[in-house]
Amino acid sequence: MQPAVYRILDANLDRAREGLRIVEEWCRFGLNARALTEECKQLRQELAKWHTAELRAARDTPGDLGTELTHPQEKKRSNLAALLQANFCRVEEALRVLEEYGKLYHQEMGDAFKQMRYRVYTLESRLLGYQRHQLLQRSHLYLVTSPTPALLATVEAALQGGLTLVQYRDKTAEDGEKLAHAQKLCQLCHQYGAIFILNDRLDLALAVDADGVHLGQQDIPIVIARQLLGPQRLIGRSTTNPDEMQRAVQEGADYIGVGPVYETPTKADKPAAGLDYVRYAAAHSPIPWFAIGGIDVNNLNDVLSAGAKRVAVVRALMEAEQPTLVTQYFISQLNRVNRLEPNTISVTQSHG
Repeated sequence: MQPAVYRILDANLDRAREGLRIVEEWCRFGLNARALTEECKQLRQELAKWHTAELRAARDTPGDLGTELTHPQEKKRSNLAALLQANFCRVEEALRVLEEYGKLYHQEMGDAFKQMRYRVYTLESRLLGYQRHQLLQRSHLYLVTSPTPALLATVEAALQGGLTLVQYRDKTAEDGEKLAHAQKLCQLCHQYGAIFILNDRLDLALAVDADGVHLGQQDIPIVIARQLLGPQRLIGRSTTNPDEMQRAVQEGADYIGVGPVYETPTKADKPAAGLDYVRYAAAHSPIPWFAIGGIDVNNLNDVLSAGAKRVAVVRALMEAEQPTLVTQYFISQLNRVNRLEPNTISVTQSHG
């Protein structure tokens, strides 16, 4: 039994270290995230301490049947998120094997790898949350959808124009239809490396693995939403005045909507907050905020002149004849005020 156990431990120590190195390279070179990089490195070094010469000596690569086994899914990675997810799974599975078989090798090994497995779970959540927040910071155009037969085609056309932030909003559809649309939109957004947010519904957001939710003033409190969604997902809040902004910030919103800037049928029951509130947000908001409400290509410059550096739109894109071109126009104007180059590649996932 001993040689077989040694080979199992050796193989899984290799597997865990290799997977962590792949994650570490992205934390280091892709995100420039020092804390995440250091945690990966520390985990690798702790694994190395257990990778003794005794275990290495049991290695028999020519006689290992597993070297000839493969699966079609291993030959491709659809995007960066899939690559990272595959390697986190590899590490976590290897650590579970080490936890169990390690009990036969050293009395402390089982507990050591159990604790390490929990640390990797935490690392995975931190990395995902970090990437989402980084992309939120870089996203200046926010599409909020409205019901239309061409929903998927319109959103994809906007994504092709460089859009990186989408909210699915439909107040009239039945739950089954909402779930079906949300699943398809979430998959589409992640295919293009964009953040996918669900309006109001935490249950549907969790069901489709959305990146977060957007809440109105009458929706569930942010603190409850955070307990249900966890720290890694994004929570946005609509605000119409400075008091609502301050409450949203204090309650832990990741971003806020500021508006409606102009009167809009999307918010027919709310009077326009006007450009004064945009100016207030520009001077006082400590978190990302998006001017929203009746913004289109004709009044965009007025909103930007009032201090907005991010805008959210509905009809301007959902009813556009050429959503890709309109998206590119919005992004070019927003990049101008943000002094950024056009961004069509996501921090979290890359398309193509």
